[in-house]
Amino acid sequence: MTYLVQEQLKPHGLKGISGDQIEEHWGLYKGYVTNTNALLAELAQAGVGSRHWAELKRRAGFEWNGMVLHEYYFGGLASGMPMNRRSALGERLVQGWRSVDAWQEDFAKTGMIRGIGWVILYHDPLTDSLFNWWVSDHEVNHPAGLNPILVLDVFEHAYMVDHGTAGRSRYIDAFLENVNWGVVEQRFADSRARKAVSRFSAAA
Repeated sequence: MTYLVQEQLKPHGLKGISGDQIEEHWGLYKGYVTNTNALLAELAQAGVGSRHWAELKRRAGFEWNGMVLHEYYFGGLASGMPMNRRSALGERLVQGWRSVDAWQEDFAKTGMIRGIGWVILYHDPLTDSLFNWWVSDHEVNHPAGLNPILVLDVFEHAYMVDHGTAGRSRYIDAFLENVNWGVVEQRFADSRARKAVSRFSAAA
């Protein structure tokens, strides 16, 4: 299986996120696709149980998640796609945070946590709960069993062309102005439609 760069996800015409910034960031994403394909091909040829095999296994999560999280990120961006606050997602955000504005403040402040990583709005299909989660690196701190709904990259490479290394807050504001809420609402609907795998014993 060879993974391809998902060109249809590349956003254009964003407000506050320039074409130059997108090009810089897109090049990084393409590198993750290349590295994922190379690593999986090399892993298929490595001796099972060898030190080289083990090191490839350790690297796999980083390269794979670097590819997939960027696809969620870019796929969730578009100009002029506002949230329908009366949608199922809008109503669920109000249930979880009292208001959409309170959810947005929590999401933005999560993005300002010291360090580099990701902010992800997750849906738990088992409880129909939503969480704003901080994820360090690409493969560290993901909550098992939850589905990504909205993904924000807060590594410096996502904003330094436009805002410099100290401009994370301005970048997060720009990101939130360019969310493709149609896509995000569809992800939420898709997550809700999945049959949740029970985390509890049938005998409990």
